[in-house]
Amino acid sequence: MVSRFTPVALGGAALLLAALTACSPADEDETTSTPSAAPAATCDPASLKTLTAGKLTVGTDTPAYEPWYADNKPDNGKGFESAVAYQVAQRLGYQQTDVVWTQVGFNNAIAPGPKTFDIDINQFSITEERKKAVDFSSPYYLVRQTVITTKGSKIAGAKTLADLKDAKLGAQVGTTSYQAVTDVIKPTGQPQVFNNNDDAKKALENGTVDGIVVDLPTAFYMTGAELKDGVIVGQLSQVGVPEQFGIVLDKGSPLTGCVSKAVDQLRQDGTLAVLEKTWLADTAGAPELL
Repeated sequence: MVSRFTPVALGGAALLLAALTACSPADEDETTSTPSAAPAATCDPASLKTLTAGKLTVGTDTPAYEPWYADNKPDNGKGFESAVAYQVAQRLGYQQTDVVWTQVGFNNAIAPGPKTFDIDINQFSITEERKKAVDFSSPYYLVRQTVITTKGSKIAGAKTLADLKDAKLGAQVGTTSYQAVTDVIKPTGQPQVFNNNDDAKKALENGTVDGIVVDLPTAFYMTGAELKDGVIVGQLSQVGVPEQFGIVLDKGSPLTGCVSKAVDQLRQDGTLAVLEKTWLADTAGAPELL
């Protein structure tokens, strides 16, 4: 999948961003930084060339959907991407009151030409084609594969990988999702293979399979907007080459290196892992299956 889908709203809870600076490091560092311009000698508001001196203008689309944002209010610090944006701003030396949010359509953000933002965070998959028009920061999120089902199914209450061993599972052929079934879940029965996610979804609806595996953004969308009584069972550990989300900047932006440096710091000190668990696992109801 190349984002973005438009997930429906899920519940949110406030997060005290300042507390995250003391978080423990993540257990694993699974991310390889995307090559970008070297950071400026000094990455602080006095040195950074932003649209408005002393301010950091952050773009995102509207509506801003959960769990990436909360209550369609990007400036409230709630939701995964809002929290990430404020943490990046903090690492660059900006106070929360120095962050200015602006509405930018998804396609406009990645189109060539001058930008109305300093950075834009909106589930942008990092691709070589998009790099021709814009800069990307180091990835702040590696997309996870996720098991979904419907209420009342035999796996709706599954809590562990062992609970899925005897389930009839399926995924789109040739995808990381299918690899996650065979390499991570390892069910006793042969998994079903589908030409696309629509066929997999239909098989789930008619009971041909107990559950299907899709990437997490697709899981939010399917269970919230497409499936009647859709349920996210849980996320799986990383497998294969995951899709990466990056912050978008203007092509050749003088901020790219500093923003990447900030993202790298957030990954290395465990802050990104905490934000992911808080907003994509706990709050959004997508726990990790172990």
